[in-house]
Amino acid sequence: MNLKRIAVVLVSLTFVFTSCSSDDVSVPSPKGDYENGILISHEGNFGQGNASISFATYDLETVENNVFNTINSSLLGDTAQSIAFNDDLAYIVLNVSNKIEIVNRYTFESVATINSGLSNPRFIAFSNGKGYVTNWGDGGNATDDYIAIIDLSINTLASNTISVVEGPEEIIANGNTIYVAQQGGFSQNDKVSVIDATSDAVTATITVGDVPNTLQFDASGNLWVLCGGKPAWTGSETAGKLFKINTVTNTATSIDFDVTEHPNFLSVENDTLYYYLDGSVYKMNNSETTLPTNSEISGLSFYNMNVNNGVLYGVDAGDFASKGTLTSYQLSTNTLINTTTVNIIPGSVYFN
Repeated sequence: MNLKRIAVVLVSLTFVFTSCSSDDVSVPSPKGDYENGILISHEGNFGQGNASISFATYDLETVENNVFNTINSSLLGDTAQSIAFNDDLAYIVLNVSNKIEIVNRYTFESVATINSGLSNPRFIAFSNGKGYVTNWGDGGNATDDYIAIIDLSINTLASNTISVVEGPEEIIANGNTIYVAQQGGFSQNDKVSVIDATSDAVTATITVGDVPNTLQFDASGNLWVLCGGKPAWTGSETAGKLFKINTVTNTATSIDFDVTEHPNFLSVENDTLYYYLDGSVYKMNNSETTLPTNSEISGLSFYNMNVNNGVLYGVDAGDFASKGTLTSYQLSTNTLINTTTVNIIPGSVYFN
């Protein structure tokens, strides 16, 4: 071996040993104080402009309320309806304020505000470089409901909107296909609209059960639609239904609840479905064709819930005037983990 090659080998070995030193292991820098935890949206008292966002660690041992207000030295607005994430940004939809606050999801520093072109906004999903926002419009007008479109490159509303049938509520994206649950707004509806995010046109309307309240994908790519059914106070009560939609063919199969059963808050982890009914949480596999007869956890009073890594997180709005609570349960044993106080009317739980 010549001296030149020996020198090259020695330099290479020095580089290897230096690179493997524990002192030089690269550790990603934290993206912000609110990375790796739970965000809770709070509606606040209607008309009082005290909507808020809280942050909690997964063990619920640490909670920080009023995150947006603290970081940005300003109020969030009226009725935080939902939050959705796109890359490093969080989009907070404020229903009564008719606006969307856009923040860095990890630092909660304000990035932009969209406060025109929205009318009773509810939920948002992302596809093809665009955000799609469901809007009820005037609750007394069944023909003015629409999907607003956001240009995500500049976070402003596009000039065009997509007209849909009454009461667009939850919205979810699968590639370039958007699914919208047409819950019915202040009335009741039984449709899921399918939108092509390339053409921004409604390509299909799928009839499901009355009042579709939740949309979720499972690990196999099926779209699950939980329908609450018409409540008794309508005078024409109908049963809840659980629909499984093949997203390739848009064909649906369903499982019926009893006529007096009105389920809500569907959450899916891998191939397991969880839903809430009459103060209890039920669980079923996505291959099952009948509903479970026994609940996993009972005696609850949830206003919403979500599942993450085998843990159920549920919010309770209490008396809707004072602070609510966030509670966690270990689903492998169905036992209580922890509970903590959050802000007024906690509405939903998100994992950051």
